[in-house]
Amino acid sequence: MTMPLKTPQNFHRSMWERSFHAVLFEISAIAISAPLLVGVMGITLSDAGMLTIFVSLIAMLWNLVFNILFDRALRHWQLTRNMKARVVHATAFELGLLLMVVPLAAWWLNLSLLEAFVLDIGLILFFLPYTLIFNWAYDNLRAILLRHRSAAVL
Repeated sequence: MTMPLKTPQNFHRSMWERSFHAVLFEISAIAISAPLLVGVMGITLSDAGMLTIFVSLIAMLWNLVFNILFDRALRHWQLTRNMKARVVHATAFELGLLLMVVPLAAWWLNLSLLEAFVLDIGLILFFLPYTLIFNWAYDNLRAILLRHRSAAVL
């Protein structure tokens, strides 16, 4: 059972903050995933880099839209951002991204859709925990900053 939100201001995020969150997430993702692709797929760093940049651009837009919708759903159903919600968040985000990325990866790397799907599953197995940990850390650091800001005003 989930409890109503104790701090609804946690979900009032500006477009600037959402953009910052998405860019920070994707810069970290590119830095991790491009070298992984080179090592696992044996492709050039330029191919891996360009693919990860394209995927990153798609993911940033999806991240922005998805997080706004997810936050609205949490507010609507008065749910907390507990571990269960975080697992649902990370899983739903990655499944949506999978539908967008597989065709791009197949085209860019000249793979079949099945090969691109297998590649994306491998990346998801890495990025599911990455997404979960990144957002957990971001939310906790944000809460600390908000508490310090509130204390400074008092």
